Amino acid sequence: MISVADLLTNNRIPSNYFATDAYVRGDLELGLLENRQGDRLLAIPETLIQGIYAGLEKETGQASRLVLFNCGRWWGKNFYVRFCEQLTDYYSVSPADMPMVEFLQSLQQCWITHGWGKIELDQTYQHRGFLVIKTWNSPFAKLAPQGKQPSCFLEAGILSAFFSQLTGRELHCVQTTCESLEADCNRFVIGLTKRLEPAETLVTNLEHEAIMQQISG
Repeated sequence: MISVADLLTNNRIPSNYFATDAYVRGDLELGLLENRQGDRLLAIPETLIQGIYAGLEKETGQASRLVLFNCGRWWGKNFYVRFCEQLTDYYSVSPADMPMVEFLQSLQQCWITHGWGKIELDQTYQHRGFLVIKTWNSPFAKLAPQGKQPSCFLEAGILSAFFSQLTGRELHCVQTTCESLEADCNRFVIGLTKRLEPAETLVTNLEHEAIMQQISG
């Protein structure tokens, strides 16, 4: 007779590794947050995010956008490495060999668990060489100073680095809609730098669909 234990892999049924209840662990007495591997997690207060925006704007002016984007690139590279290491350790298979559905589900749950909101991939323009990423409830958009163009430069940098590492190609990312400008969601377009360059100057004048038509025509 086959026992229940024989049906399990390593005596467990893998669920989503980043499920919030299992991934985040805290010690109220010590005031510590850790992930399920025992690595420290950092809770960032809203005032700190606001302070980063205000401080960079004061010290660097227009260059604050580039500073945030480059910080996001650095963060995204490290995030990708940790993400892949955790998936490989838990599922005993490299992300490259995982079914795409499982990989995306892990990324979506990871995004939620880290407090970055909700993320979704839109493949509408994939045949034209672009991937559109949609996010909702972004803390970076929520706390960004009011302006005339999308303001999630840190997230754009993260996504640029993450998908560059994932695909093995140097990709750029441009945000075309932003919740800080009362859009229904944040949209980020990922593609080769040269093809995305025109979008940088179009975001203040055109809607997302019009931008996509311009750069993919």
